[in-house]
Amino acid sequence: MSTPRTHDAASRPRIQPAEAGDTRPLSISARLGRLQFHNSGKFRVLQLADIQDGPRIAADTIRLIEAAADTVRPDLVVFTGNQIAGYDEAYADTFRRRRWETPGNEGHGFALWKSARNANKAKASEDVEHTRSLVRSSIEQFIEPLNKRSIPWAVTYGNHDAQCGLDYEEMDAIYRSLPGCLNPAAPESALDDGGVAQEGAEAESVFADGYSLALPDQKVIPCEPGTFILPVSDVTRSTTIFNLAVVNSGDYAHEGGYGHPSQRALQLLQALPSLGAEKSCVFQHLPVEQFYQLLKEVPPTANHAIEGYRTFGGRYFVLDEGKTLAGGYLGEGISCPDVDGGEFDTLRDSGCFALICGHDHRNAFVGEVDGITLMATPTCGFGSYGPVGEKRAARLIEFDIRHPYSPRTQLLEFGALVGKPSARKAYTYGLSSQSRAREPEDDLLRRPTWWRRALDAIFHRR
Repeated sequence: MSTPRTHDAASRPRIQPAEAGDTRPLSISARLGRLQFHNSGKFRVLQLADIQDGPRIAADTIRLIEAAADTVRPDLVVFTGNQIAGYDEAYADTFRRRRWETPGNEGHGFALWKSARNANKAKASEDVEHTRSLVRSSIEQFIEPLNKRSIPWAVTYGNHDAQCGLDYEEMDAIYRSLPGCLNPAAPESALDDGGVAQEGAEAESVFADGYSLALPDQKVIPCEPGTFILPVSDVTRSTTIFNLAVVNSGDYAHEGGYGHPSQRALQLLQALPSLGAEKSCVFQHLPVEQFYQLLKEVPPTANHAIEGYRTFGGRYFVLDEGKTLAGGYLGEGISCPDVDGGEFDTLRDSGCFALICGHDHRNAFVGEVDGITLMATPTCGFGSYGPVGEKRAARLIEFDIRHPYSPRTQLLEFGALVGKPSARKAYTYGLSSQSRAREPEDDLLRRPTWWRRALDAIFHRR
């Protein structure tokens, strides 16, 4: 790969505050009715990763979204999954640890459904409707800053969203009912009779074009809930410069660990070169195994060594400074699927030039593997674990028409953009150097109490 650029003045996107008194939409694409490059030759996307909060979104999360939007004036905002902390106690009556399990799964410990409730369909329906109301309220809170500024947005899903008890299509319907959403309705052929995405739907139906309600002149290529394509055109609207693909990367695998995009989503990725542009930029939640190629293996005693996740457990890593941009950091093992499902190879062969992910709340780095720029983005939320509050961030990705496949990027950190967090301290969980490599996820059900933290310190538990 080429030598990584440093974050100097020449490589950082130029961002300026909105002009005082300008009441037009902050998004230039919103003004024009479609996603396209400006007369300035720029196109900007703001990524928000892992809000991961309960029904009441943390005030600092909202402050960060507001400040980032005002500073960057993005054409589009992409939420890359885990907006909803499906394990939050507010969703106890409909919680399911895995999508294929019964709500209130006994194995998780706190959300036990009584046998009578399981038999009471009316009560079960009431519980789901209550959860739907809470989820909608949560979404409305973190979308409101964008609605006030007329910024269009798109959303995909992570491993915690559906744990609240709602399927992807149910959540997608909530998002699509709100102003500014670019998510298209999934083709009927992609859903079963219950509105759930099918794994083996025919490829032809993947490629049907549609148009966005939020941007009247914006074509959208739907696939399934959380997976679709948004073409981005040049300033004359005559050429699609690249396809912006939003992908539902899956949640968990039946055999343990994290899952993969569905077969239908992989079909769409394989077809990218035939869908109006030879190049594509992909946003999704889960990182792929190839992110580890941006790390350097070191002894466990090395400074800042981080143990890998599951199949990489027992091995320790730091960022490879020769392969990553300056200013990045590694705060936890890369939580990718146990088995390489072939997504990266598909992306490489389909002309993908950038893959932008969230999921690992304490990782923030950028590098290149086999011609694809890989970006790991930390959490922007204050309702879950992560780095110190000042380091929680949104990511700006700025494309330049002169070199559209080499985007510049910049983290918009809370400390620099907003200041001191209003909360006493940001919630961190399981941040000791010892990991539980055999377990598929950290237990995020409850914030640890003082006595639990004391026990963890005594017994060196994560």
